[in-house]
Amino acid sequence: MIREDRFLISRKPYAVDLASFRRSERDPDKSWAWYSIDAVWFRRRRSETVACIGNLRDIIDDPTPTTAEEFLRRFTDGRYGGDCHGRWDGDSYWGTGTLADQEQNLAILRPMLANYPAIPDGYDGWWTFQPQR
Repeated sequence: MIREDRFLISRKPYAVDLASFRRSERDPDKSWAWYSIDAVWFRRRRSETVACIGNLRDIIDDPTPTTAEEFLRRFTDGRYGGDCHGRWDGDSYWGTGTLADQEQNLAILRPMLANYPAIPDGYDGWWTFQPQR
């Protein structure tokens, strides 16, 4: 992924919580592990802009990334996008998790959509996948 200064929805950008970077799973017999980072993003759905929350995750080979930025630079396969846990379209919410999780997600998504295309507080953006050549 690369960090861009401009927001272009066509580039499918993500804003990430750099402090949430974590290793999720590692088999001690393997030279790779799953890593993830919390993210928010805007998408167009049925001709409407929606705000989404979830995470970006990928398998990264050794050496272990030591920072969120290093993980993002090494995360190159954007075919599957983010794992969406909640989506707000301005009228209705879809989400997973407990009611408390959904309320926490809405506390981020409502102002995010209202201030489109601003980056929400606590997030760093905009990160996009480089076009494959």
